[in-house]
Amino acid sequence: MQRLSFELEHIASHSNARAGTIRTDRMEVKTPIFMPVGTQATVKGIKTYELEELGADILLANTYHLLLRPGPEVFEKLGGIHRFMNWKRMVLTDSGGFQIFSLPHSRKMTEAGAEFRSYTDGKFIILSPEKSIATQISIGSDIMMVLDQCVPGDSSHAVAKKAMDLTHRWALRSLAARGDSWQSLFGIVQGACHPDLRKQSAEFLVEQNFEGYAIGGLAVGESKAEREDFCELSASLLPQDKPRYLMGVGTPIDLLEAVHRGVDMFDCIIPSAYAKQGKAYTSKGMLKLERAIYKFQDIPLDPNCSCPTCRLYSRAYLHHLRKTDETLGWQLLSYHNIKYYIDLMKEMRRHILADSFHEFYLKQRDLLARPDEENPSLLPVRKSRA
Repeated sequence: MQRLSFELEHIASHSNARAGTIRTDRMEVKTPIFMPVGTQATVKGIKTYELEELGADILLANTYHLLLRPGPEVFEKLGGIHRFMNWKRMVLTDSGGFQIFSLPHSRKMTEAGAEFRSYTDGKFIILSPEKSIATQISIGSDIMMVLDQCVPGDSSHAVAKKAMDLTHRWALRSLAARGDSWQSLFGIVQGACHPDLRKQSAEFLVEQNFEGYAIGGLAVGESKAEREDFCELSASLLPQDKPRYLMGVGTPIDLLEAVHRGVDMFDCIIPSAYAKQGKAYTSKGMLKLERAIYKFQDIPLDPNCSCPTCRLYSRAYLHHLRKTDETLGWQLLSYHNIKYYIDLMKEMRRHILADSFHEFYLKQRDLLARPDEENPSLLPVRKSRA
């Protein structure tokens, strides 16, 4: 059975940045790639046909939430998540491991799994590797994740090793539970900020020959420098011919740094979450649209963007929507931010293939890290929109 394959097309000079192609029976996907987060079978505020227009090829959904509502029986009856949400492209499901991490006072960890109380009906549920995989099989995602235990980035060596060892045992159980399903399964490298544990974790998981590998346990309390160092270390330990996925990261500068270090796949809620706060990423830097500086700016959000938000609405109008807390403002900025992320990944891929990524990286690194109040190119512009 051919599940997922990965073709490495080019590695940039003076960088570990990679361009590749993921192939499944459903479709081909070009990397590096950003996957919008559709936790509960929806990307907040955006319709599936709009996501296709934006160029999204993989959506991320969450096993923990979909287990609780609507439940695996709904997906089984309706023919899986693709039909359920009318999405024809790929879906990756997280296993629920991060949600376990996010409920430190509401769950109990055992060898069997994580016991927690459902937020929908109050019942106790044990999320075991077998239940996580069974739920993901019912959902019908193209790529499944093993159940793992995530710990804070600053965890002690002993705590991190205990969680890593449990993650490895759960990975084997997840692999066995997958059986002969057509769905691909990724292992997750853990080990917090301990180089020896990261090496042990990668070595163990690579021996199991998963279809791809994720780098977990980052963006959970460690410093930016630590995140970048352990991302680079983890990526360097993984096979060249398998996709590498950095889970839950991050801002555009985080994505640029991680691509530079050899990562292929990303997901994060930031595009939508920041949109709700009135924050927009543009080719000139980030804009915080609640600021009074935008009240009279009759110009596009980003003159270099072709999305409907930028074509049809002014900064002044978007500022107004933010100040009045109108849902439309959140939706328009979410649409734009996701478009920005997808276009950024395409631009990085173009530069990798042209072998000009290193120059692109050096130029973009400063711009992407600069807030709008420090960016002179975002000061008021007097010329009206065309």
